[in-house]
Amino acid sequence: MTPFIVLLVLVVLTILMTVKVVPQQSAYILERLGKFYAVLQPGVNFIIPFFDRIAYKYTLKEAAVDIPEQICITRDNVQVRMDGVIFIQVIDPRKAAYGISDYTFAVIQLAQTTMRSEIGKLDLDKTFEERMTINRAVVESIDEAATGWGVKVLRYEIKNITPPQSVLNAMEKQMQAERERRAVILQSDGEKQAAINVAEGQKQKVVLESEGIRLRQINEAEGEASALKSVAEATAESIRLVAQAIREEGGAEAVQLKVAENYVEQFGKIAKAGNTLILPANLADMGSLIATALTVVKSSEHKQ
Repeated sequence: MTPFIVLLVLVVLTILMTVKVVPQQSAYILERLGKFYAVLQPGVNFIIPFFDRIAYKYTLKEAAVDIPEQICITRDNVQVRMDGVIFIQVIDPRKAAYGISDYTFAVIQLAQTTMRSEIGKLDLDKTFEERMTINRAVVESIDEAATGWGVKVLRYEIKNITPPQSVLNAMEKQMQAERERRAVILQSDGEKQAAINVAEGQKQKVVLESEGIRLRQINEAEGEASALKSVAEATAESIRLVAQAIREEGGAEAVQLKVAENYVEQFGKIAKAGNTLILPANLADMGSLIATALTVVKSSEHKQ
């Protein structure tokens, strides 16, 4: 019974050694007799026990690798501390296994040297502005070298840029001076705009006042002209009516009566105003009376 159990155990172990289950998004490097044989894909795979072995196991997922902090020197000889993070992915497990001994270590070292090189090309002020340029340069440099390692560099990001404390203090003073300068400029621009607005308002006020005076003068002139025209039209109409009335039957008698009334009225005024009194020779003669009245009216009008 014991030999049977031992044989059963050996069979089970042999079966377990024959079957290899590879997880999803993983790749196993299979070597046969010490030589690369195949890359096992996700799922169930069968191997020959004692002849085949799994030499390397890789995940095909994207991985984030921290780049340790290091000191970089800018073009203007300022030391800054920088660190970052790089995202890589294994795309060729065979190259990752046999192209380099440790691709993660190699990527970190290449990222650090490339970052130092790129920072050395820039002044301190530019290092904060050119972060995207530095990131892109690191990715391009590492990706070109990592092609033979079976690794794809997806992106690189600078996490921190830390200048010396003395430089930070100087930058703070510079920023404060810049803020004060902008405040003065904004204030002067505001005062300038206010003065322009006041002058523009005064200009518009003068223009509107002169326009109002001109319109008032025009309206007054038009009103006076209209009044004179109305008086003239009324006078002409009255004269026309008088002339029309004279031409009608009894018009002449009415004129004579009106002249006689004016005669009496003017004669009374003359009698009150002066010591000289003109009397007609024959008061019964109406024609002579009217003629005398007309003479008196004319004389009174000349005196007035």
